[in-house]
Amino acid sequence: MIILDNHMHLRRDGFFIDAIKEFKRYGGSHLNFCPYTDYRRVLKEKSYAGIYDDAIKLAKEAEEKTGVKIFITLGPYPVDYVKMKEIVGKEEAMKLMKKGMEEAYELCMEGKAIAIGEIGRPHFKVDDATWQESIEIMKYGMMLAKDANVPVLLHMESATQKNMKELAAMADEIGIERSKIIKHYSPPLIKKEENFGIFPSVLAKKEYAIKAFEKGHYFMLETDYLDDPRRPGAVLSLKTVPRRINDLLSRGVISEEDVYKINKENPEKIYGISLEE
Repeated sequence: MIILDNHMHLRRDGFFIDAIKEFKRYGGSHLNFCPYTDYRRVLKEKSYAGIYDDAIKLAKEAEEKTGVKIFITLGPYPVDYVKMKEIVGKEEAMKLMKKGMEEAYELCMEGKAIAIGEIGRPHFKVDDATWQESIEIMKYGMMLAKDANVPVLLHMESATQKNMKELAAMADEIGIERSKIIKHYSPPLIKKEENFGIFPSVLAKKEYAIKAFEKGHYFMLETDYLDDPRRPGAVLSLKTVPRRINDLLSRGVISEEDVYKINKENPEKIYGISLEE
């Protein structure tokens, strides 16, 4: 049975291989890994390429050591812009963010990444200018994703019907399919009247997962696992998705068909990839 965690992080100085092995022990088979970025390194190297290259090597090593298939989503973290703008100003910071998008785009075109992300806008209050500039950068990522025929995975404030509708309007403006806009860390806004076609990657909390399955199949599950040794198990531990799914299966809350739809059919359609058991 294929079980995918649609958004998680790994660190060499975290639990790393041990966390992935635990994911596998509980029945997990596939991961979508989104590497951390470091704005200080970007300012020094004038590029995200080194960060992306390190992430690709890390994923390959983890695959070889665990047998878990690891896909990669690459992009400049939106808060990087806030930090870099303070140091080098708007023009240089925007240039570096857009270059990071372009470098992620190239790796998507080469088949080394399956999406551009996590991109978006700050999840906290910023001044109006920074907010609008962040949206400009986010839209640029959407334009590149459209050209590469891959999704974008968005980091932003908590999802609501209002901002999901806003994202849908952005997608229509740019010409990218709404389903190619993935809102990570989403509550169970599963119905089209709630998400307006934007694709929710639902945080795998028990109440969220149950509510999501009750509403339909238009979602994937994620942990947003941080792999931070200072906060073990944050946001959710890496074993959560397989453990949650197997618990709901054993209690008859969901069926194997439900599991198949969100863990195989959806990612294959949204990302344009093949998941093999």
